[in-house]
Amino acid sequence: MTGDAADMASRLLDLLPLRWFADESPVLSALLSGLADGWSWLYSMLAYVRLQTRITTVTDSFLDLVSQDFFAAALPRRTGESDAAFRVRIQRELLRDRATRPAMVGMLSDLTGRPPVIFEPMRPADTGAYGVALAYGTAGGWGSLRLPFQSFITAFRPLDAGVPLVTGWGQGAGGWGVGAAEYASAAMVQAQVSDGDINAAVARTIPVATIAWTRISD
Repeated sequence: MTGDAADMASRLLDLLPLRWFADESPVLSALLSGLADGWSWLYSMLAYVRLQTRITTVTDSFLDLVSQDFFAAALPRRTGESDAAFRVRIQRELLRDRATRPAMVGMLSDLTGRPPVIFEPMRPADTGAYGVALAYGTAGGWGSLRLPFQSFITAFRPLDAGVPLVTGWGQGAGGWGVGAAEYASAAMVQAQVSDGDINAAVARTIPVATIAWTRISD
C-alpha cells in the first residue's frame, strides 16, 4: 500500500544503481527496512496532519480545538459523542441564524431535541384576536402593549436525562438492597444539556435590547 514500510523500501531500492548489489542482499535489505520504517511513519504523520487542516476532515482532540477556537467553552463535546456528530454540531453552529423567532426555535430544537413554546405579548398571532385563533383557555393569550421587545419562552429539557445505572419507576426489579433501584434527587440527574446551557443559548440568540423571560420545563 502506498506509504507503508514495504512501499518505502521498494522506492529506496529503485533509486540504487542496479549493478551495485546482488539480487539477494540481506544487509542492504535490513538497512533499507530500517530507513523505510522511519519514512513510513513520517508519511502517515503527514497524512494525519493534513486531515487536521480542514473542519470537514479534522479528527480526535483537534476537533475539540476547532470548537474552542470558534466558540471558546460554549460548545464542548458531549460525553461519548463521535467526531462525525460533533463536526455536524460545529458546522451548524458556525452558520447559526440569530435574532429571529425561527432562529430561536431552531436553536432550542437542535440543542434539546424538543421545540420550545414562544409567546410574544405584542404579537396578535400569539395573543389571538377577533378572527385570529381566539378562545378562552384554548387558544391565544393575554397580550399587552406595555411589554415591547419582550417574549416568554418555555424551553424543554432533553428526554435523555436520568440517573446513571438506576432504572425508572416500574422499569425493572428493585427492592431494599436488591436491584438497580434507589432514592434519587434532582441533583443526581445527569444530562448532556444542562439548564445553564439552555439559558446561555437563549442569551446568544435573542436580538440586542430585548428580553426573553425563559422557563425550563421537563
